[in-house]
Amino acid sequence: MDFRHPFITNSRIAIYYGLFWVAAAVANILVLTISNNFNAVEAIVQVCAFMLSFAVIGAAIWYVIKFSTLENNSFWRVVFAHAIAASIIIFIWMYFGVVTIKLFHPDPVGWFEQNRMANGIFTGYAMYTIYVVFFYAINYYNGFKEKLRSEGKLKALVKEAELHALKSQINPHFLFNSLNSISSLTMTDPEKAQEMVINLSQLMRYSLKHNQNEKVSFKQELENNKLYLHIEKVRFGKKLNPSFEIDEKSFKAEIPNMILQPLYENAIKYGVYEATDPVDLKTVSTMTEKGLEVIISNTYDPNVLSKKGEGIGLRNIRERLQIIYGNPGLLKISDNKKEFVVTLTIPQK
Repeated sequence: MDFRHPFITNSRIAIYYGLFWVAAAVANILVLTISNNFNAVEAIVQVCAFMLSFAVIGAAIWYVIKFSTLENNSFWRVVFAHAIAASIIIFIWMYFGVVTIKLFHPDPVGWFEQNRMANGIFTGYAMYTIYVVFFYAINYYNGFKEKLRSEGKLKALVKEAELHALKSQINPHFLFNSLNSISSLTMTDPEKAQEMVINLSQLMRYSLKHNQNEKVSFKQELENNKLYLHIEKVRFGKKLNPSFEIDEKSFKAEIPNMILQPLYENAIKYGVYEATDPVDLKTVSTMTEKGLEVIISNTYDPNVLSKKGEGIGLRNIRERLQIIYGNPGLLKISDNKKEFVVTLTIPQK
C-alpha cells in the first residue's frame, strides 16, 4: 500500500489545494475588515491563526484515513479512530490559534467575544469531516486507478500467454513435417537433406528471434516464408510452383511475425500433399485504404482433396488477429472447388 501523501505524489492537487485556501483566506480577510471592523493586521493574524493553520494541520488527516480504511477495520473502529484523531487535531489547532493571537495581542478579549470557544470547536469538527470526505474520495480514486493499471497489466500478461500458446501450436506442427521430410531425404538425396537442415535452422532462428506480439516488415516476413517454401519445394519438387506478385509499397508495411507461414502450410497440406498435378501457389500483396492486403491462393484437385472445416493454422491466425487487432474478420476464405483463396488484411497505423 502506498502511504505517500497525495500532495506529494500529485502536484496538481497540491496546487489546487493551496489556491483554494489562499482565495478563502483573502475572502475572509475582506469580510473581517469590512463587516467586522477589524484592521488589516488583526484580520491577517486571525486568518493565519485559525484558517491557514487548519489548512496545514488538516493535511495530516490523510494518514488517519490510510490507517483506518473500512476494508481493514470495522465501521465502529473507524468511527472511533476518527473521533480520537479529530479531538487531537482540533485541540492542537485551537491551542496554536490562541497562542498565535496572544503573541500579537497580549489582551485579545474582544476577539474571543467574537470567536467563542464553542463555535471554534464546532467549526473544527465540521472542517475535519470535510477533510475526511475529501481524502477518502482521493484514496478511492487512487485505488480505482491502481486497479485499472493492475487489470491492464493482467490483460497484457494474458494476451502474451495466449500468443505464446498459439505460436507454440505452429512450430511443433511444422517441425514434425519438416523432420519427417529430412528423414526421408537422408536416404534418397543426402544433399537435399543437408540443404533442408540449413534452411530449417535459419527459419527457426527467425522464429525465435522475435517475440509473440512483435511486428516486422512485410518484406522481412515474406523473405522468411520464401525460405519456408524453398524447404517445401525440396520435398515436393515440380508439384509445388510458388509465384509472387508483390507491390513494392507493401514491403514497408508492418505485419505480425510468423503469421503468413500457417497460410502456406495450410495450402501445401490441403493442396499439394495428395495432388497428382502441379499446384500453383500464388501470393499477391497490395496496399489499400484498409492496410496491407495479402492474397494467397492455391489450386487443387477437388476429386482428391478431402477437407472438412478449417485447419489448426487458420484457426490459429484468426485467434491471433483477435488478440492483436480485436478483429478475427481480417482473415477471409473463399473456395470455388478448384482454387482455395485466403485474403489477409493487416491494418496499418
